[in-house]
Amino acid sequence: MYDLSIVIPAYNEEKKISNDIEAVISFFKTNKIAGQLVIVDDGSKDKTKDVSEKYAQDHKFIKVIAYKTNKGKGYALRKGMLEANGEIILFADAGLCVPFDCTFRGIELIKKGYDIALGSRRNKASKIQIKQPLYRQLGAKAFMFLIKLFGVIPQGVEDTQCGFKLFKKDVAHDIYKRCVIDKFMIDLEMLRIATKSKYKIASFPVEWSNDPDTRYDPFIGTVQNLLQILKILVRNY
Repeated sequence: MYDLSIVIPAYNEEKKISNDIEAVISFFKTNKIAGQLVIVDDGSKDKTKDVSEKYAQDHKFIKVIAYKTNKGKGYALRKGMLEANGEIILFADAGLCVPFDCTFRGIELIKKGYDIALGSRRNKASKIQIKQPLYRQLGAKAFMFLIKLFGVIPQGVEDTQCGFKLFKKDVAHDIYKRCVIDKFMIDLEMLRIATKSKYKIASFPVEWSNDPDTRYDPFIGTVQNLLQILKILVRNY
């Protein structure tokens, strides 16, 4: 049994995934954490799987899930979260946008009785080390306006897309087994399910740096996002 599981979905992250893995290994070792790392290779066309599996050979707490066809971040995240078995489960984006030391802020909230702790770049105490380009900032504001307008997310949540979220294990398993979104809007779907299930949600500040090496296509992604939001709104969870 693990105290903490960290789930990292990865697609064509051959050049970065070793940095993520090394950071997790160091985080577990430095803080004497009985931890598990779950890497989900979402049908990468590069050597993400090979690099990850080399680490797994030397570290029993590393689990690599891989499949041949790219299915999307949401699908990969569902696979990883349902395989994680730590008492607390952290989902983290690849690329070390948020240092793992920020995990303790989320753990404190979980210990206080919250079911879900969301890393938030919009928290007043957050420190943005490297900002997103202007078009991404404007797009994020338009996105938040839209989802608030249609009541997709619960009151008080100001950052849905920060890739640093913690859950109680049973809460994570309950939510992600009910999710159906395969792409980026799984974060909204998760919040929708969590709200309807009356799970307690809190946010915490993070140190965050934009990763310019993104897999997100602004044009195609926007169209996909709108279709996914519509699917979330009409679905009876």
